Amino acid sequence: MQFYMDGFKPGDPFIAPESPEREKWSKSNVDVLIVGCGPAGLTLAAQLSAFADINTRVIDSKNGPLQMGQADGLACRTLEMFEAFNFSDRVIREAYNVVETVFWSPDPATPQHITRSGRIQDVEDDLSEFPHLILSQARVHDMFLQKMVHSPCRLQPDYSHRFISLEQQKDKVAVVLEQADGAREAIKAKYVIGCDGARSQVRQSIGLALEGDSANQAWGVMDVLVNTDFPDIRFKSVIRSSSEGNILIIPREGGYLVRLYIELEKLAPDERVSSKELDVSNLINAAQRIFKPYTFEVKDVVWWSAYEIGQRLCNHFDNAGRDNSDQNNVDQPRVFIAGDACHTHSPKAGQGMNVSMADSFNLGWKLASVLRGLSPPALLKTYSAERQHIAKELIEFDRHWAARFSETTKESDEGETKSMDAEEFQNYFTQHGRYTAGVSVKYPASVLVASDEHQKLAAGLIIGMRFHSALVTRVADAEALQLGHTVEADGRWRLFAFASHDYPSSKQSPVWQLCDFLATDADSPLQKYNPAGADPDSVIDFNVVFQQAHHEVNIHECHPVTMPTKGKLGVQDINKVFSAEVRNHRNIYDARKISRTGCVVVVRPDQFVADVMPLTDFQRLSEFFVGILNKPDHTRTNAS
Repeated sequence: MQFYMDGFKPGDPFIAPESPEREKWSKSNVDVLIVGCGPAGLTLAAQLSAFADINTRVIDSKNGPLQMGQADGLACRTLEMFEAFNFSDRVIREAYNVVETVFWSPDPATPQHITRSGRIQDVEDDLSEFPHLILSQARVHDMFLQKMVHSPCRLQPDYSHRFISLEQQKDKVAVVLEQADGAREAIKAKYVIGCDGARSQVRQSIGLALEGDSANQAWGVMDVLVNTDFPDIRFKSVIRSSSEGNILIIPREGGYLVRLYIELEKLAPDERVSSKELDVSNLINAAQRIFKPYTFEVKDVVWWSAYEIGQRLCNHFDNAGRDNSDQNNVDQPRVFIAGDACHTHSPKAGQGMNVSMADSFNLGWKLASVLRGLSPPALLKTYSAERQHIAKELIEFDRHWAARFSETTKESDEGETKSMDAEEFQNYFTQHGRYTAGVSVKYPASVLVASDEHQKLAAGLIIGMRFHSALVTRVADAEALQLGHTVEADGRWRLFAFASHDYPSSKQSPVWQLCDFLATDADSPLQKYNPAGADPDSVIDFNVVFQQAHHEVNIHECHPVTMPTKGKLGVQDINKVFSAEVRNHRNIYDARKISRTGCVVVVRPDQFVADVMPLTDFQRLSEFFVGILNKPDHTRTNAS
């Protein structure tokens, strides 16, 4: 993160100057209304709060922030996203780090007892620069809330506000809310986003429904302090007993607390777990039976719940083509749903909170770009197209994973029933490690994802997938850093030029020719889309990686476009030039299979690779942004 560009100011540099626009804003007429303060709602709110010219309001029916319970698993990909918000380091310091996963199965000699059957490394090497972590959802909320209140907008949720109804008008959405005292409040918003959970009222108001089925299986979850002689209580553990059910152990942050997901009993068709009148003693007794021959003495129950597994999905995540009256066609969507409002599944693969936040991270930058006049409203249609596809994959994975987890027996070729093979289950878990880490998401070709005809130029940076970061050395100060960490949650596109072997000062080199094009050509996206008077990198941030060692590169011999002057004082930014060489680490060209002839990698504001192309394919670079970005005559005042 960079600061002091406009002069030194005392105090915490992570607290942004307050936006002067706030004085003009009305809570009854907003740009964006977010309904729900769960992971999806707060991710979106934090992203939008970074923009001083966007009036966002967040409401929740609860009377205050979440205190405990609910989700806790944070995938590697989610930590990459947290880095864009500048709080990944805080999460790492506080969270439990999942290093290994241990498997327990029935003891062949004494089937009513369990025995350790295997262990694996939880995250494969170089899958991400971040680990798999466990941290209370409430603490994740706290970090987003702090990000919001430290933003230019000083955004804070309005609790004890219940969504009642909405109606789309020509260019606004009319919404009715109910306050804690029963008073009704009418507001208008350009966009409404329902992040209000599986029973979403926003979803129902636009005529959408969750479709799917239930596995008719009851599960319990509890956070406990426990004394036990079970040796792997501080490991993520998958326990499958012969007849008493299964347990997933998730050690919690702090060294003592542990979460258990406990398989309970089968439910009859259409039976709800609430009808079973379960209490925490049912969960404790089930756990004690499964843990045999080990003791399991619960000292304190911090939180518990019981639920049934179901996989359900909406067929659209917006109101394009419909409105709540089913009488008018809605061409451009103005109402969206995210998170549990549009997909529900079991918690055992640890995907719920992660996928919900990823939904909003996909939508947030698109809303900001449209609201600020940088992109056409049609861009918003890509949200449902991209995220519904991913949610459908999640539902299919979860259906198979939940079935595998609960499966205790299988039939042999001879027709006999025997205990399910422990090694087979462990292999299945390992094979899907990339998926559960969140790094296997791939968006299909679209206006935001180019064709892969030049993919071989950067075979390890897959078009449509997240930018797989690697270490580089910043030439200005010789600091080794992750290149992907330059992509912050600020709505900007990134161009990463990976230079050829040519010396950085060579004016005949492909990268110098690229810089000339970007700096002077009318078709340059830097020239075409940057608003008058804005910093040169306000829409597209251009960075260069050279193959030479950092001490061989003189920044002031590089092309001037790599050192733009910015801010009120016209200060030169010399932080955009990098060396691929890092002491005691693999070169990024080798680590990400980047051609030594060089290439350009286009990265979206949500950290996904949009295109890979030759350094001198200026036409492709120019044409890519057509339909995505507006020319700067589209101002904030006439934005949708």
